Amino acid sequence: MSGAGMVGVTTYETPTDTQVVIKRVVDAPRRIVFDAWTNPQYVPRWLLGPPGWTMPVCEIDLRPGGTWHYVWRRADGSEMAMHGSYKEVVPPERLVSTESWGPQWPETVNTLVLAESGGRTTITLTITYPSREARDAALQTGMKDGLEQGYARLDALLTTLV
Repeated sequence: MSGAGMVGVTTYETPTDTQVVIKRVVDAPRRIVFDAWTNPQYVPRWLLGPPGWTMPVCEIDLRPGGTWHYVWRRADGSEMAMHGSYKEVVPPERLVSTESWGPQWPETVNTLVLAESGGRTTITLTITYPSREARDAALQTGMKDGLEQGYARLDALLTTLV
């Protein structure tokens, strides 16, 4: 069994040369998942990646044309930042935004779709890169490990919000 559709299991697919589709089922209604994904009170509690990172900056202007900006900080004081803008905001089911890590990485378009069934929500995040090379380079960064750790924190957070 592949684990697809099971609570707490993340799957990754590359359906086209430029996309990564990430799916995970969580045990919470989609309105709560959407809030955890878009509320600056909650995002810094789960979107952290490996241990030792914090998110001292989490700015979200949740509207079409609005922007977002995150800054992560390691225990040694080094920082990493990312930003983007919102193209579509359809609470609690859809969010389309751009994402930029800086000049060394090309901008992506991220489409989040939340589908609820029986009180559980399937998170589908499609990341579209400008090229296959950019997609493959991103997959080699350890992004899966970081996402897994973040999603585990999201699962724990959602239990406190339900």
